[in-house]
Amino acid sequence: MQTTSIKLLTVVTESVLAERLTRAIKAAGATGYTVTPAKGCGSRNQRSSSIGGDNVQIEVLATEDLAAHLLDMLVRDWFPHYALVAWLTTVEVVRGEKYAGSLPAHP
Repeated sequence: MQTTSIKLLTVVTESVLAERLTRAIKAAGATGYTVTPAKGCGSRNQRSSSIGGDNVQIEVLATEDLAAHLLDMLVRDWFPHYALVAWLTTVEVVRGEKYAGSLPAHP
């Protein structure tokens, strides 16, 4: 079986941010994502609003360049304002070209 090494970006955040964050991920060049419910407790132990809710885990398969771009976007635009954690893992996937995505064109 032929596999391709690509990056898996995993983000855990409060569910109220899921729709905005996944739109930003797609706009930044990802071809898709997976969102699943998540439970846990972190060091920050606070939410962006008084609205209660669960956490979600967002996963994105991407090239190394796109994954780095997405992580930079999170660090710059999301980490200062919201409770979230993110990490990159190298994974082996079948049909890797389907999930690689691309960086957005710069005008």
